[in-house]
Amino acid sequence: MSKTIGMTQKRDIVVTENLQMIYTVGRVEVPALRGVDMTVKEGEFVAVMGPSGCGKSTLLHLLGGLLVPSAGRVCIEGVDLASVGDAARTELRRKKIGFVFQRYNLLPTLTAEGNIELARRIHGNGHGAKLDVRDILGLLGLERKLGHKPSEMSGGEQQRVALARAVINRPSILLADEPTGNLDSENSQMVLQMLQDLNRKYLQTIVMITHDPDAASMASRILEMRDGRILNRVKNLYYAIEPTRG
Repeated sequence: MSKTIGMTQKRDIVVTENLQMIYTVGRVEVPALRGVDMTVKEGEFVAVMGPSGCGKSTLLHLLGGLLVPSAGRVCIEGVDLASVGDAARTELRRKKIGFVFQRYNLLPTLTAEGNIELARRIHGNGHGAKLDVRDILGLLGLERKLGHKPSEMSGGEQQRVALARAVINRPSILLADEPTGNLDSENSQMVLQMLQDLNRKYLQTIVMITHDPDAASMASRILEMRDGRILNRVKNLYYAIEPTRG
């Protein structure tokens, strides 16, 4: 059931039920997730934090439909990912999910604007109203980098281009996998602030995994993972801020 925040009814964007993932290594079964139940509502910025090997990345890959769980369910906007085929999962990822990884994965032959425009053309639109390229680059401080190729940009700038590419079509959910893992402290803080600004200005729903408490503190809610389980809610500062119109 959706929770009422202020006067606005918020939809459940992500729901997992008893989510389990077991990897087989030779004859040995290695459990990565041991029954994860979580709900992410529209407009939330949720950080999932924990040490290496606790299951964070596996959880993110399951939320993005990149893996199929051993047991349990992942629902994105009411669609059970395990109940549909590969083609349908690919289509859902294309239209509903944006990804930001530690590796920027930019096409080296295209400029910043080219990388973002390619994503605009390839990916569908989750919300019905795309963001303007120059608006999003302005928010991310990249106005002067439109004509630059990845080799002409710093790591922080490349990550910001990757972030712009992920959100340009306003996906239902943005999944960020250690987005500051390859950045220095100054660029890390800048990228995290921009994620928070995207969440607050555009009500972009975000799930970010991290092992860094400082990064997690930028989220409105923190979930702690240990040994394939979510332990508790560390912080809940869920707010309702109407998106900027115009």
